[in-house]
Amino acid sequence: MSFYGVGFDYNKPHFLEACFLCRKPLGCNSDIFMYRGDTPFCSKECRQEQIELDESNEKKNWKMSSSSSRSIRNSETRDSSPNKTVRTGAVVVA
Repeated sequence: MSFYGVGFDYNKPHFLEACFLCRKPLGCNSDIFMYRGDTPFCSKECRQEQIELDESNEKKNWKMSSSSSRSIRNSETRDSSPNKTVRTGAVVVA
């Protein structure tokens, strides 16, 4: 049994064939600028642009997640209305 062709899709281009951002073909004798392990870029500028896009998206997602956790805390605060009875103290069982 041969391993050639097993688990590979030969219709898809190899991930090192083109820049991830601008899709410019990566030449055999040209530098490839990698980011996050497996993302190739044709230049430092393309890589930097992707880094800035990722950082912007991460900040936006962080803000969204922190605002949603704030709204959950606010709804929990609103639920504790003065009409609810809360008993505190010790329970002694003999």
